Amino acid sequence: MELPVHLWEIKNQLKAHAEAFGLDVFETIFEVVDYKTINEIAAYGGFPTRYNHWRFGMEYEQLSKSYEYGLSKIYEMVINNNPSYAYLLEGNNMVDQKTVIAHVYGHVDFFKNNYFFSKTNRRMMDEMANHATRVRRYMDTFGVEPIEDFIETCLSLDNLIDYYSPFILRKRPQQEKEPDLNEMGIPKLSTGREYMENYINPKEYLAEQQRKMDIEQEKKKRFPEEPEKDVLQFLMDNAPLEQWENDVLSLIREEAYYFAPQGQTKIMNEGWATYWHSRIMTEKALDGAELIDYADAFSGIVATSPGQLNPYKMGLELWRDIEDRWDRGKFGKEYEECTDLEKRSSWNRGVGQGQAKIFEVRRHYNDVTFIDEFLTEDFCRKHKLFTFAYNSKSSQYEIESREFSKIKQKLLSQMTNFGHPFIMVRDGNFKNRGELLLHHRFEGVELRMDYARDVLKNLSQIWRRPVNIETIIGDKGRLISFDGTQHKEAPCDYEPI
Repeated sequence: MELPVHLWEIKNQLKAHAEAFGLDVFETIFEVVDYKTINEIAAYGGFPTRYNHWRFGMEYEQLSKSYEYGLSKIYEMVINNNPSYAYLLEGNNMVDQKTVIAHVYGHVDFFKNNYFFSKTNRRMMDEMANHATRVRRYMDTFGVEPIEDFIETCLSLDNLIDYYSPFILRKRPQQEKEPDLNEMGIPKLSTGREYMENYINPKEYLAEQQRKMDIEQEKKKRFPEEPEKDVLQFLMDNAPLEQWENDVLSLIREEAYYFAPQGQTKIMNEGWATYWHSRIMTEKALDGAELIDYADAFSGIVATSPGQLNPYKMGLELWRDIEDRWDRGKFGKEYEECTDLEKRSSWNRGVGQGQAKIFEVRRHYNDVTFIDEFLTEDFCRKHKLFTFAYNSKSSQYEIESREFSKIKQKLLSQMTNFGHPFIMVRDGNFKNRGELLLHHRFEGVELRMDYARDVLKNLSQIWRRPVNIETIIGDKGRLISFDGTQHKEAPCDYEPI
């Protein structure tokens, strides 16, 4: 349903306020929908049209039950598209609708201007509808069950991509056929005399040269030449897939790359939208009679729960902290070397660069670089951050540490690669038998064996041959394999990449 007249006027006012603050947004189309419709859209990942799969139905049931039992409520959704589309929940009071519209403009500014969204498809609404049409056509041709089963397999692997691949410029080298070393013969030293042959080129020397040639020839058989982080692309290029299977895998991969920046910037993006809706509402759009309702709703948005990190709260406070530090000049060599806590807390050089700084950060950073550069010991102390861990003796989660370095390391480890292990293709012709060898870049955390076995099983359904992964378990190299029927584990020489 299109916006009613009163909401249309409010939307225009809020857009004018957002632009006056310096936000740069796409044209944004708002629609008002009931809770069933917004749950359907949310189940589809924020899109009104998408291919059919039982996973989306399961997600819809979960969202519907959660809403009906009063456990959760979706206030808004916005799609990274040009024009952007946003959905407002029918029945929200006017304060909520104004807050949501202001929040949406914060998101749209971030989508348009953050570097990590710059490579995303700005016509993804149309692309998702195209994907749905292609999948329906395959279902009509090959049946629903085999298509759904294959999609399920692909979805279980959709994080095996190289998240930075869209930003890497690669030149494809000219493919020149290299000579077969065996056809060239074994390199020999020139003798000039036949009777000297056995002395200058003894059998041991020739055998060693043959061994070296065999090793070089074996290397040329290995592909990829360098470890490949985009596992899905490698499968598309090399797995023995039917045309429809390759197409389905390609659209799953395309959607994974579209959604990736949203995961890479969750704290920044939600914090940015919350920062701007709070400023727009409190400084421009809020009526006096709406103050209590707004404060009540806002407290729910930034509330923290045990064992969970609220990205709205974390992001908002970091943006405010950056603005305050650059307004007061709390950066640079002089400030960093100051050890007087009282002097640091009252530090104010009147620089006034806060607004310029947050717009600069909004353009160039993702969550990992954002936390790495702007999370400070003062911030952790002020907001009482800590790490926690499970205590087997008390059977409870307890505070583990309040040390800044450990807090920062924990946050960064959770955000790097979305907390997933780094997996890449090492060899597509492992053991010279066409087997797939994956490499786990070990960084101190072992693989979850139940997940690893399931992933190997699903990969084998696409590769159609045995699949292996080398990793570290208990400080020793281990090779985990699946041959199509059973899993095996054996020692291996683990060489870090």
